[in-house]
Amino acid sequence: MPDATTRNVVPDDLVELGRVSGAYGVKGWVKVQPHSAQADVLRRVKTWWLARLAPETARGVVTSAPHTYRVLQARPQGTTVVAQLDGIDDRDQAEALRGCSVQVPRSQFPVAADDEYYWVDLIGCAFYSDAEGELARIGVVEDVADNGAHAILRVVLQRAPAPGAEPEPRLDAKGRPLEMLVPFVGAHILAVDLSARRIDSNWPAEF
Repeated sequence: MPDATTRNVVPDDLVELGRVSGAYGVKGWVKVQPHSAQADVLRRVKTWWLARLAPETARGVVTSAPHTYRVLQARPQGTTVVAQLDGIDDRDQAEALRGCSVQVPRSQFPVAADDEYYWVDLIGCAFYSDAEGELARIGVVEDVADNGAHAILRVVLQRAPAPGAEPEPRLDAKGRPLEMLVPFVGAHILAVDLSARRIDSNWPAEF
């Protein structure tokens, strides 16, 4: 990666949105596999931060400081995003970025429309259910995925905490955290309060 980029101050709100999967064409374009269906962020922002990862890493052990690249052009290509980065002028340079984490500061995300949410903002939200007629915290959103029709929340179930204590995960007979998948659709999501880091739903807690 170009040494000239290392003098930039690394933002403290970087969010990984995808990984470079290889070169695209012969003129230095890179191809990125986004982590979610919200790849429009990658296409719309003007700067990406790329970081080298350990080859065996599935989700983010960084082995080099992120470097910033100005995005000259970006467009969708099937399920991927292809982009021309400033200073990457041939296929060999683009191929050398294969496997890099592509990150963007959360502060640079375009403003979401009403009733739309960035998945990264949903992760970590407390999840409440009123399936039994009373709202109760039953877990926390651990991840968000896409089934092609809508988003799916992966909720790690938790026990009700004692006063002043932190919630603890519910475990199965083998000691593994219990989870459930919840469709992120209006029929089941009653309210989202990002400032309170809370999602209310009517999804059955024992579904």
